[in-house]
Amino acid sequence: MAESVEPRMPSVVIAAFEGWNDAADAATGVIRHLAGTYPTELQCRLDSEDFYDFQATRPRVELIDNEPRISWPSTDISLCHLPHRDALLVAGPEPNMRWRSYCSSLVSAIHSAGPEMVVVLGAMLTDSPHSRPLPVNASSGHERLTKELGIAPSDYEGPTGIVGVLAEACDRAGLTCVTLWASVPHYVATPPNPKATLSLLSRVEDLIDEALDPGEIPELAKAWERGVDELASNDPDVAEYISDLEEQQDAEELPDTTGDTLAAEFQRYLRRRNP
Repeated sequence: MAESVEPRMPSVVIAAFEGWNDAADAATGVIRHLAGTYPTELQCRLDSEDFYDFQATRPRVELIDNEPRISWPSTDISLCHLPHRDALLVAGPEPNMRWRSYCSSLVSAIHSAGPEMVVVLGAMLTDSPHSRPLPVNASSGHERLTKELGIAPSDYEGPTGIVGVLAEACDRAGLTCVTLWASVPHYVATPPNPKATLSLLSRVEDLIDEALDPGEIPELAKAWERGVDELASNDPDVAEYISDLEEQQDAEELPDTTGDTLAAEFQRYLRRRNP
């Protein structure tokens, strides 16, 4: 008798870009974690000559087998085998030019995977206190999805990065796309920020309904928070500023301590108990 094979769930795409969209490397940290945790194979690279200014995004010298090699900036598209579905991971520096052509190339590659959903990750500096859960804002141009997830349409006006441009290109191409932005405390902007990466990873888990192994990120997040606490304790002005932010956020989020927040935590608990 032939051995039955559990069918794979529809694929998803998870994308993040270094640079302006990636405060404290929190968004690209999710991609690195997934690629390092699950079997992942590189599928293709976008030609860096077309999209990068090498004076702005410089190549790097790396030692490979003790031999110096030039590593050129590129956007890598990799296939990651999660426990119950495949994910196409897209990662690279934000391009310096030809954004419309760049997004057109990416959307073509994404379409070929036939994904159920495209999740684009970003991280921005905000006045969120490091000692509280770091918020993750979700937005989508897909009407059905905004209703299902309770996402309010974005009312942002102002400069945007490749995250916003790619999300709009996905919407125009008929792809179901969600953008997640993690809030990174502006007073500790130096990367890495494992707490913000963990917040994004948890929201990705909720979106794709897949239990994801967080590895060492929770422990790293706790150590990061303790380190910031220690630094703040040595500066009364910083400590007072953080205390003010805590009071402000606690007052604003008090009504949200029930309902959707508790339901999301409970669903995450069930997924991890029943992988």
